[in-house]
Amino acid sequence: MSNTSERLWNREYCKAMVGNFMLFFSFYLLTPLLPIYLDAQFHADKDLIGLVLSGYVVAALLVRPFSGFIVDSFNRRKVLMLCFFCFFICFTGYIGAGTLLMFAIVRTVHGLPFGATTVANSTVAIDTLPSSRRNEGIGYYGLSNNLAMAIAPSAGIWVYGATGRFDILFWISLAVAFFGFYTVSTIRLPARRLVEGKPRMSLDHFFLTRGWLLAVNILLFGSCWGVMSNYVAIYGKERLGIMDGTGIFFALLSTGLFVSRLYGAKSLRDGRLTANALEGAAISSVGFTLFALAPGLWAYYLSAVLIGLGNGRMFPAFLNMFISVARNDQRGTANSSILTAWDLGMGLGILLGGMLVEYAGYGAAFWYTASAQIAGTILLTLRTRFFFRSRTLNAGHR
Repeated sequence: MSNTSERLWNREYCKAMVGNFMLFFSFYLLTPLLPIYLDAQFHADKDLIGLVLSGYVVAALLVRPFSGFIVDSFNRRKVLMLCFFCFFICFTGYIGAGTLLMFAIVRTVHGLPFGATTVANSTVAIDTLPSSRRNEGIGYYGLSNNLAMAIAPSAGIWVYGATGRFDILFWISLAVAFFGFYTVSTIRLPARRLVEGKPRMSLDHFFLTRGWLLAVNILLFGSCWGVMSNYVAIYGKERLGIMDGTGIFFALLSTGLFVSRLYGAKSLRDGRLTANALEGAAISSVGFTLFALAPGLWAYYLSAVLIGLGNGRMFPAFLNMFISVARNDQRGTANSSILTAWDLGMGLGILLGGMLVEYAGYGAAFWYTASAQIAGTILLTLRTRFFFRSRTLNAGHR
C-alpha cells in the first residue's frame, strides 16, 4: 500500500483543481460569445474584434514572465490569493463598460490577473503533488481546464439563447470567479525552503532559456488555438447557420481533451513525454486540416473531437517537458514560460485570424491553423524532441 505522502488526490491538490476549474469556467463562459457581443453591441468589424479580444492575451503575455519570478520568490499561497482576487473583481468592468474603448480597456486589464493567476495556481498545484506522482498529476490537473471548457461555452450559449442578455453572463462569471477565489484561499502549503546561492537577477528568473525551442513549438500550436477558439462561434453562426451547434463543438472538443488526458496518464507516469507530444500533435494536425477542408457539418464536429484528443495528449506532455528541463526552484518560471509562449501564439493567432477573416475569408484563416499545426508537428519531430532529451534533468524522461 502506498504511503499517504505519495497520495495523488490529496485535499490541497483537489482544492487547486477546483480553483482552476472556476477560473477557466468564468473565463470560457464568455469567450465564444464575445465576438457576437462586440458585433451586436458596438457594430465592430471583424479585424477590430480581433484587436480588442487580443488585448487580454497581450496583457497576460507581459505579466507571465514576472509572475513566474514572483511565484518562485515569495509566498505562493499569498501571491495566488492576490492574483485570483484581482481576476474576480475585473468581471465588474464588463458590466459597466458602455463603449467599445472601455470594453477594450477592461478586457486588456483583465489579462494581467488572468495570466498571473494561471501561473500561480498551477505552480501551487505542483507543490501539492508528491514527486513520484508529479508527471501524472500535472496531466490530471489539466482536466479541470478541460471540464470547464466542456461546460462553460455550452452553458454560456444556452443562457444567451434563453435570455438574449449578456449582462447575465457577466454576473454569472463574477459569481463563479468569487467561488474560485474562496476555494484557493483555503489551500495550505508546507513551508518552502529558499534556495541558497541563487543569482539575484538573471534572464532565467523570467524565462526558462533552457527550454527556448520548446517555447517556439508551443507558440506555433497556440496560434492555431487562437484562431479556432475565437472565430468558431461566429463562423458557425454566419456560414453554417447554427447557434446551438457551437456549444456542441466545444463540448466535443473538451470531451476529446478529457478522454485523451485520462488515456495518456499512464504514459506520462512512465516518462514517455515526447511520444505523447508527437501523437497529440499528429492527431491535432488531422483535426485542423479536416476543419479547414470543411466538407460538411459532420467534419465540423469530428474535427472538434480530433483537436481535443490531440491537444489533450500534447499540452500536458509539453508542460512536463518544461518542468523536466528546469531546476526545482524554477517551477514558477517553467510554468510561466510555457504559458507565455502559448499566449504569444494565441495573440498572434487572434490578430492574424481577424485580418484573414476580414480580408480573405474564413477559409484562409482556418487553412492557416492547419498549416501552423503541421509546421509545429514537423519541428517537434525533427528538432524539438532531440533538443528536450539533451537538456532534461530527469534521466527517466524521454
